Amino acid sequence: MLRLPAHHREGLHRPFGTLYRNLSELLPLLSGKQVYAVGDVVTHRLLRIGVVPEVAVIDGKTMRTPCSWTPEYHARKIHAMNPPGTITDELIAAIRVALSHPPSLIVVEGEEDLAVLPLVLAAPEGGMLLYGQPNEGVVLREIDAQAKKDATNLLSLFTSE
Repeated sequence: MLRLPAHHREGLHRPFGTLYRNLSELLPLLSGKQVYAVGDVVTHRLLRIGVVPEVAVIDGKTMRTPCSWTPEYHARKIHAMNPPGTITDELIAAIRVALSHPPSLIVVEGEEDLAVLPLVLAAPEGGMLLYGQPNEGVVLREIDAQAKKDATNLLSLFTSE
């Protein structure tokens, strides 16, 4: 399991891609691309506009408050434990399984926020990753060699337990 030390948490609050105020702004960029989503709200909104993610990762919460709804994502469900501030081996394994059998929904017990990093590393280049930036909008990151390098650099801040 990887744990993000408290003194590095602030740095991960910055967007890991381009911030858009609303989803409609980035729809043209998603056309013909494989889409990956992290977060209940982003997943729900993508599905509402007809974009079905290859893999979506949710935790049943928005801004750490339980959601009163679940995204209507008709896909294979995979469950994984992932406590806040960590990336567990179980989450990494769930991401690999989900990528090999899309569409898949990973339901995290704990917190899904940091799933962005292992998902970028495991997903094929050319895909688009979306996740919510609380109170600001949606972050879009194209999965390419630079994204994988950036994710690897951020993971170097974690400690192994």
